[in-house]
Amino acid sequence: METGNNPNSSSATAMSNPGWPTIDGPLGLSEEDSVAYARRFFRFGFCLLPWLWALNCFYFWPVLLRSRSFPRLRPYVVGSAAGFTVFTILLSSWALTFIIGGKHLFGHVWDELVMYNVADKLGLTGWS
Repeated sequence: METGNNPNSSSATAMSNPGWPTIDGPLGLSEEDSVAYARRFFRFGFCLLPWLWALNCFYFWPVLLRSRSFPRLRPYVVGSAAGFTVFTILLSSWALTFIIGGKHLFGHVWDELVMYNVADKLGLTGWS
């Protein structure tokens, strides 16, 4: 059987050569540097900087696409994707609670929670 016509040979070649770990291809980081950066972005994301998780997912997008490539790098990128997803869900649900619920959900406490009338409360507007 000829290996050039074997459809499995191209997938085996693709798996042996996983490509580049970053979106900028050969201009990007080496695998060792990529692991260091991904680890750093992942850890600093826990310091209330979840946009670093989004950056980690964007920059190392090829690692997310290919599940078997770069096994040392993948846990940090997948963890960043999970962390950013959880953060986005929490932030969205918090914001939607105030947007949708508003005064109907919080009642008279709503006037104490909102920030658009702080100047009126402190008498800073001058037109009371």
